[in-house]
Amino acid sequence: MDLEAEYNNRARVADSAARIAAWARDAAAFREAWAEADHALPYGAGERERLDLFRPGPGQAWPIALFLHGGYWQALDRSFFSHAARGLLAEGVAVAIASYDLCPAVPLARIVDQARGAAAMLHRRTGRRIVATGHSAGGHLTAMLMATDWRALDPALPADLVPAGLPISGVFELAPLLGTSIATALQLSRAEAEALSPRNLPPPGGALHLVVGGAESDEFLRQSRDFAVHWGGTFEALPGLNHFTVLDPLGAPGGVLARRAAAMALAVA
Repeated sequence: MDLEAEYNNRARVADSAARIAAWARDAAAFREAWAEADHALPYGAGERERLDLFRPGPGQAWPIALFLHGGYWQALDRSFFSHAARGLLAEGVAVAIASYDLCPAVPLARIVDQARGAAAMLHRRTGRRIVATGHSAGGHLTAMLMATDWRALDPALPADLVPAGLPISGVFELAPLLGTSIATALQLSRAEAEALSPRNLPPPGGALHLVVGGAESDEFLRQSRDFAVHWGGTFEALPGLNHFTVLDPLGAPGGVLARRAAAMALAVA
């Protein structure tokens, strides 16, 4: 199997650069238009340890979802994904979109810790449990949040702080990346790749729904399908969508992913 071809989505999708540029434009326009938001809220001391919190309306009494962006833990930030909140906001769910540091400036384990810090900050701010969702690398981080022992991090946090997750085109086994160009910035040993793979962690319980584009590589389809079986979640492949267009139904009001994520958020609110 050509693992580079299976996992290098920018090379696999011909218009990937144009789609990422369109994300940036759509996200900036959405931030300009959406008034009910707090921007660059700190969840840690670092420059990139910030999140934007979008609310459906005035006040704080909303179910909440945390969105974690993709980029193979080595590219992009929250500014490319603000518009992904639109669909959940239409369903009455507040959405936090977080940035984090990138490899190789920090190790992947540090990024996992930052995702945990963002979730903990949201709970302290809102008092609510959180549905996690994320795209690509953010799908991996979504699963890692579900698997977290929150009481070990802070006894004041609820044990089920993140009881539900909706990873979109996530990577749950990191070892296949080691022989690809993607691994250069990650600088993972095989032992680290295994330890940071959600597929190798015991199922934490909770609600898990995995989504992947039907036009994605065989490996992306396999990873989500196998992970759903391992953790007892559900799985769907959205017909005709690739690794980039699969995110569209989350940001679309009435979109299939927005409705699914909103139902999960309401169930744990």
